[in-house]
Amino acid sequence: MNVKPIPPLGLGPIGSVPVHELVYRQLTRALMAGQITTGRKLTSRKLALELDISDMPVRAALSRLQALKALVPLRNGSLVLPSMTRDRFADLMQTRLVCEGAATEKAAAHMTQADLDALSKIGADLTKAARDQDIDQYLEYNYEFKFLIYRACGSETLLFLIETLWLQVGPFLRAYSGQFGGDLAGILHLDHHGQVVEALARRDGTAAAAAMRRDISDGASYLLANAEFC
Repeated sequence: MNVKPIPPLGLGPIGSVPVHELVYRQLTRALMAGQITTGRKLTSRKLALELDISDMPVRAALSRLQALKALVPLRNGSLVLPSMTRDRFADLMQTRLVCEGAATEKAAAHMTQADLDALSKIGADLTKAARDQDIDQYLEYNYEFKFLIYRACGSETLLFLIETLWLQVGPFLRAYSGQFGGDLAGILHLDHHGQVVEALARRDGTAAAAAMRRDISDGASYLLANAEFC
């Protein structure tokens, strides 16, 4: 008996994530978590050596970041994180209030108990980092806390806008370092993460959004009053 072969579904092979995409993800996370400071020069050659890969995927990733205004070109071909002006920072933070407040309100309907438990843990780690005077860990946990919420909002458009804003403002948040009389724990007076978690646990999107906006607004007001701008 002849058995007819099963026709292919036309799905194609499952490929791995392209290298340029992996590089892009690493760089965007580093920028949004404040690991790369404003004024830092980046070249595809040096990054390729650091990542132990070829130059081309790094160039592709840097070009995407340049298109999103996270990096600006210099005459010598390298790219640099743009310096922050007071007006630009104020504008970015005002736009964050709109987008991140909306994302938080939407996320209230989608957060699972596992998400809430993770948020509580990250919030505790964030507090500890501030008390330990560890600005790197504080910024990393601040990023993780907020984006755990934003990724649950159900809107790819909102998430893209928020990520674009953070690419520009994230590096400048390192300005918190050295503030509060040299005691980073002073930042906890501006912290509303606990209120965000409590509101999300009640599925109260309006209250969660209001707490998130207070967290953003209080931080923005403090930096506008105390940080050095170009």
